[in-house]
Amino acid sequence: MINFKDFNFHPLIDESIDAMGFSRPTPVQVKTIPLILQNKDLIACAQTGTGKTAAFLLPVLQKIVENDDFDGTRLLVIVPTRELAMQIDQHVQGFSYYIPVSCIAVYGGGDGETWDQQKSAIAAGVNIIIATPGRLISLIGLDYLKSDSLQTLVLDEADRMLDMGFYDDIIKIIGALPKKRQTLMFSATMPPKIRQLAKKILTDPEEVNISIAKPAEGVLQAAYLVHDDQKQALIMDLLHDKPELKSILIFSATKKNVKILHKQLKSDGLSCGAIHSDLEQHERISVLNDFKNRKFQILVATDIVSRGIDIDSIDLVINYDVPSDAEDYVHRVGRTARAEMTGVALTFINYREVRSFQNIESLIGSEVHKIPLPPHIGEGPEYKSSGPRKSGKYFMKGRQKGRKKFGNKRG
Repeated sequence: MINFKDFNFHPLIDESIDAMGFSRPTPVQVKTIPLILQNKDLIACAQTGTGKTAAFLLPVLQKIVENDDFDGTRLLVIVPTRELAMQIDQHVQGFSYYIPVSCIAVYGGGDGETWDQQKSAIAAGVNIIIATPGRLISLIGLDYLKSDSLQTLVLDEADRMLDMGFYDDIIKIIGALPKKRQTLMFSATMPPKIRQLAKKILTDPEEVNISIAKPAEGVLQAAYLVHDDQKQALIMDLLHDKPELKSILIFSATKKNVKILHKQLKSDGLSCGAIHSDLEQHERISVLNDFKNRKFQILVATDIVSRGIDIDSIDLVINYDVPSDAEDYVHRVGRTARAEMTGVALTFINYREVRSFQNIESLIGSEVHKIPLPPHIGEGPEYKSSGPRKSGKYFMKGRQKGRKKFGNKRG
């Protein structure tokens, strides 16, 4: 079985890999690292938590070290969120611990001092830049970005950036970069718009596909059929007296629900924190760090952290609400069972969310097991399905008279 030694990295990079506790490369690393070392352009599709960051950082660091290229900017990584920029910056610090590589994460939301530090570092030619599109556009407009020495451009979570409306910014950024470069695109999904972008910016790219749109094999998935007024009782039943669960992540659809749930869990004596868009950036960072350092057991969050959180060994993920986008489900449950570990993902489904969950089951290609509610919580909605990708008919009984039918009928 292949290990990191087989890539023939520089001894100082190998030492960093060992120090970080990495042993065997993941499938996406096995397939992409040799191609990147050969200077191929690449489009790689792999779900969250599969090791994409190391897949592009390690070979790029290897090329910098073996060519002794420590002058000027060699790598530019464009990401959709501040959280992901900080996460990748932490990985760079780890993998380059024994080599003199400079790096900076560039994103909005900081104070004037942070902005000045970012401008100065980029003007000085920092070796690695990790940036969100909006802040990078500002730096280009101010003529701070010196990209003549750029060797590699990485677009990480490219699908997410396009979903967030960054297409024009990406094209503008690429227009300011050297035409002769290596370009790598990493995406969790491969919709037509990603194909179009790849055709526009890549040159004879290699393509790698790893487990498209499916949760990791180590995730045990299950769901409960619940009425909205049963959710609170169910989650308390699941979370009370569970000291063996060290890290629990709960996703809710809105910041309002996150605040309500967080307040209720704290009032019931559970150790928890919350993240939502009303928090300032420094507050989000503080909460994430406290969760990562196990200062509290439960983190309640909106999808703001479904892709940008870098925390290993999350034991349980709970979808308090079904995500409206089926692909977001994959990213949510991908927070557990990372790096070939195991974990549990539970989803609460009310009668309005059946069709959304049907779409999720169709996307992942299997039906998720439905667990009966504990007797003391009461009877939940009825649910029958003929399975995904068959007739697609779902029947669910809410708290109203009669039976409501949900299906995929056309016309």
